[in-house]
Amino acid sequence: MKHEILTNLSAIKEDILNLSRYLYENPEESFHEYKAHDYITNILKINNFDVTEHYLDIETAFYAQHGTGHPKICYICEYDAVNTSGHIVGHNLISAMSLGAAISLSKSLPKDKGSIIVIGCPGEFLSSSKVTMAKQGVFNDIDIVLMAHPDVITAESGSSMAIVPIKISYKSKQGFTYRRSGSYSALDACLFTFNTLNLLAKGFEDNSTIDGVILKGGDSPYLLPSNTESKFYIRSSKMETACKLEKKIRELVKTTGNLMEIDSEICLYELPYDELIPNSILSRIFSHNLKECGIIDIAPPKDTNSGLSLGTVSHIVPCIHPYISITEDKNLQYSSPEFALATTSYFAQDRVVKTAHALALTGLDLIENSSLLEQIKTEFYERKKETR
Repeated sequence: MKHEILTNLSAIKEDILNLSRYLYENPEESFHEYKAHDYITNILKINNFDVTEHYLDIETAFYAQHGTGHPKICYICEYDAVNTSGHIVGHNLISAMSLGAAISLSKSLPKDKGSIIVIGCPGEFLSSSKVTMAKQGVFNDIDIVLMAHPDVITAESGSSMAIVPIKISYKSKQGFTYRRSGSYSALDACLFTFNTLNLLAKGFEDNSTIDGVILKGGDSPYLLPSNTESKFYIRSSKMETACKLEKKIRELVKTTGNLMEIDSEICLYELPYDELIPNSILSRIFSHNLKECGIIDIAPPKDTNSGLSLGTVSHIVPCIHPYISITEDKNLQYSSPEFALATTSYFAQDRVVKTAHALALTGLDLIENSSLLEQIKTEFYERKKETR
């Protein structure tokens, strides 16, 4: 059956490479990926997947399935680009790799031997739809979630940070800066908050950080702004710690407003991301298959200081998020226009096909070997206990 997967992948190779090129040439920002949605779902329909478009009333999301019953192996597609910058993190290749894996595996299996699922997750750069789907139970009945991410190195799946995104607003009376006395402005409160958080950050536990920007702080030093708005990311290795910090910051904002006698507000402006729970057994199986497919040099698990929407999914079902180098240029910077261009290279195309092959073989291993699946789930439940 493994040989059959390779044969099937070879038959659709041009289709998935054309997909990656099409997405590169037609970049669309988060939740506006209309062309990507239509292109990808059309490929899935042609290859006999049952496709639900505009899934969960998310206009550019989809849910596709081939086969019935368990195990249910799910492949994730991401396809949004950074506004004005294009595919600087290679989401065009994520979709190509996942589709290549799902279709080649589906053509090799009888329909009653399990389900191959592809979920289209738009809006990765803007409060990803994966988190919404996770909250609505989409992943509850799925056994395994697989995806791979383009990078400048090839590395096993590691962990990510939990992220809590907060918005802080202050409101006061507008006035001339040279006439103010006996009162505080919204800008005073905003700057006080930033300075206090910089001080408090020294005592944060668990490698936690808070990064923020002022979005509204006035237009002229002549006029005091009547309101300010700033946004922050609280980052921690565990969501429990991030939530503790959020509580402290809420107390700080409330106290600042009371002390300065101005209105204050703090709220979430995006959905939080849980930390990614690694799965060493699943990761080892994929790495073995990746080597079998010709990608030999694999670094140890890569832990990222950024948040991953897959982190929230990983608290529901075993997941991996390995990294695949798409360039031979060691000086190429990730998330750059040059990286986007590299997604179109022959080297990147070769990596797409090999990674798709490895993802398909990993799915096959789990369908054919129920004991492997049980081992993965046992590790998943043990690691999940550690997050509590």
